[in-house]
Amino acid sequence: MHKEKATQTVCVVGLGKIGLTLAAVYANNGFNVIGADVNDKVVSTVNQGQSHVANEPGLDELVLRAFENKRLRATLNTKEAVSKSTIVVVIVPVLVDEQNDVDYSYIDSAVEEIAKGVKKNTTIIFETTLPPGDTKNRFGKRIEDMSGLKAGNDFYLAYSPERVYSNHILSGLEKYPKVVGGLNEKSLQIASAFYKKALQCEVIEVDSTDTAEFSKVAECVYRDVNIALANELAKFADEKGVKLSDVIKASNSQPYSHIHSPGIGVGGHCIPIYPYFFMNRGLKEGLTHFSREVNDGMAEYAISKIENQVGALETKNILILGLSYRGNVKEATKSTTWLLTEQLKKKNANVFVHDPMFTEEEIKSFSMEPLSLGDPRISTLDIVILQAFHSEYQDLRFEDFTNCKLIFDGRNEFNKEDITRAGITYEGLGG
Repeated sequence: MHKEKATQTVCVVGLGKIGLTLAAVYANNGFNVIGADVNDKVVSTVNQGQSHVANEPGLDELVLRAFENKRLRATLNTKEAVSKSTIVVVIVPVLVDEQNDVDYSYIDSAVEEIAKGVKKNTTIIFETTLPPGDTKNRFGKRIEDMSGLKAGNDFYLAYSPERVYSNHILSGLEKYPKVVGGLNEKSLQIASAFYKKALQCEVIEVDSTDTAEFSKVAECVYRDVNIALANELAKFADEKGVKLSDVIKASNSQPYSHIHSPGIGVGGHCIPIYPYFFMNRGLKEGLTHFSREVNDGMAEYAISKIENQVGALETKNILILGLSYRGNVKEATKSTTWLLTEQLKKKNANVFVHDPMFTEEEIKSFSMEPLSLGDPRISTLDIVILQAFHSEYQDLRFEDFTNCKLIFDGRNEFNKEDITRAGITYEGLGG
C-alpha cells in the first residue's frame, strides 16, 4: 500500500492585497499555507478567517474556506514560518523615495528573516517587482551569506512577477500566464511545477531570473509610454480644437493602433514607480524618461487649463474628487491628488478632497482637508476637479454646486451636457 504524499507547506511573506490573495488561492488548491506579516492586525484578522483587504471580489470567501479547512494561518514570525515550509513566496513592497531611488527597507528586513529560517531544499520565489538582477545579486547572495547555503544547490531560487490589478486579482491570476525564471534549471523546474498546481494556470518559462524581472518592468514602461503618448495627443488636440475621444475610436479601429485614454495623471504602486527600476540602472535617456515627465506634468497642465478659464486661483475653493490613484480602489500611493494639492496650495487656493473609499479621518491623516458631498460648504465651491472616477460619482448632483464656475473632468468620464445644464462650465482633456 502506497503512502499518500505529504501536503507541501508554503510560506507567503507579505499579506497585502496580493499576498493574501495568493495565500488563499494556494490553500484552496491543496497546499498548507503560512502567511507571514509584520502587521499584527493583519495576522490576527487572517487567523479569524477574515480578509483585511476590501473590494476584492471573491477573496473573503476564499480566506474563510481556507481557514475553516485548516489550510491557512498567519504569523508574525517569518523565520519560523520559513523553517516549516518547502516553498517560500515573497511579495513584500519595493517602492521609490522622494528622489525616485529604490527603497528596499521592507524587503531587506523580510529577506533577513527568510535567511534565518531557510533550510536545505527550500525553494524561494520572489514575486515583488524588482530591478533586473536583484533576485540573484541582492537577495540570493544575502540569503547565501546569512545561511551558509548555496543558491541553486542547497536551496533553489526563482522569480515570477505578480501581474494583477486591484479589484481584479483573482480573475487576473486565472487570466494571465505566470512568467517564471530560475537561477538554474532545477530552480525553474520546481517553481514552474509549483505554479501549475498552486494557481492552475499557464506558465511561461524564461531563461533567467533577470529576464523575468525585466519582463515585468517592461510591461509597466510600455503602459507609461503609451499613456504619455495619449496625454501628449490630448494636449495637441486641445490646441487644435479636435475631440480626442473620437480620434481614438477612429484610430483604434485599425488593429495595430492601441492609443490609450488620456488622464490627469498616473498613480499607484506600479506605473509611476517601476520605470525608475530601469532609469536608475543605466537607462539614461529616451522615451522612458520623457514619459515620466509628461505624465507627472499633467497635473500642472490641468491647473493651467483651469486658470485659463477662471483666472487666478488665490482664495478659490477647490474640491478634488478622488484621493485614490484610480477609480474604485482604496490606494493613495502616487495619486495625482498629491501633485494637485501641492501646486494648488502654492497658488493659495483653498483645497478640499472627497473620496468615498476613505473616511474623513483617513483623509486628514494625509494632511488634506476632507469635504463631504452632504456638507453645506459645497455651495461655496468655485471649482471641482475629477481626479479618480469612483462609481459613486456616476450620479453626482451637479446642481448642488451652486457657486461652481468650472468642473474639470480629469478622466473624461462626466457627461458634459449634464454639467452645462447645471450652469457650470465643463472642461476635459483632449477637446
